[in-house]
Amino acid sequence: MRQVQQVTDAYEYCRQLTQRASKTFYWGSLFLPQPKRQAVWAIYAFCRMVDDIVDEEVEASPAMGHLRGMIAPDRAIDGWRKDLTRLYEQGAATDNPILQAWEHMLGYYAVPLKPALDLLSGVEMDLHQQRYVNFEELYLYCYRVAGTVGLLTSPIFGYEDDSALKYAVDLGIALQLTNILRDIGEDARRDRIYLPLGEMEQFGYREDDLLRGIINDAFRELVCFQMERADHYYQRAIPGVALLEPDCRLAVRLSGTLYRCILDRIRSNDFDVFSMRASVPLQTKVRMASTYWLMQQVDPYVKGLHCWKEQYQDVLSSHR
Repeated sequence: MRQVQQVTDAYEYCRQLTQRASKTFYWGSLFLPQPKRQAVWAIYAFCRMVDDIVDEEVEASPAMGHLRGMIAPDRAIDGWRKDLTRLYEQGAATDNPILQAWEHMLGYYAVPLKPALDLLSGVEMDLHQQRYVNFEELYLYCYRVAGTVGLLTSPIFGYEDDSALKYAVDLGIALQLTNILRDIGEDARRDRIYLPLGEMEQFGYREDDLLRGIINDAFRELVCFQMERADHYYQRAIPGVALLEPDCRLAVRLSGTLYRCILDRIRSNDFDVFSMRASVPLQTKVRMASTYWLMQQVDPYVKGLHCWKEQYQDVLSSHR
């Protein structure tokens, strides 16, 4: 009984962290079946916690929510690496509630270790790299911190064949490119610039302009160019939804669409990513969830009608 309560508490910790850290992601996760929903919360909690190691200060106690940084973030990341590896090799978690949730999750879903270790390597990049010369450099970062999340969650969602994995990575890249655009101002205050420097130069927008929060035509054109790239990856990811198990398609499709709406919010804010945070209103989430749910209910009937029509036409043709 005590062990059951420990697992319940561990997942609740992950749920609360997810709800506080990403309302859009949390909203989409609510449309998953409960076991998969809990497992996805465990994945997100891990991603959020290790990402915050670099950004924030350590709290004196292990309170709910974000870490407040680490005195020695490189050692903290290495600690996660060792704890995860030990969990996979020996099946033993520490008293960390996230790892306790992972221990339980791994009993039901074959979540691979390598993407989790790659994600930690991506977080480490933030310790040593504050600028990216070109998109090739940025892509590696995006893959490590977000493309890997698609590889971690795919075994939880379930998929028909391995081709689904490349679409999962594409969606992760799209989400991270969206994060980068939304957080330009916040990152600049940490002296981080994720927009490729070569592309900034191409549009005539300088580092100093970004650090001072200047919004001009050059900046708008630069951001529009980045949005087109993000849209390209969203489009590439779409076929992958149909390869997932049916009980997860609504949640994944909804999460991707809602995150894509952040790009529209940036436009409606006149590209002010320095003093305004682009977020999706609750009414938009409710409307889209209702629309997608209805589409999912109707889709089998539409396909059935189409199939019946084809069969009927075949019968008619055979009698002519």
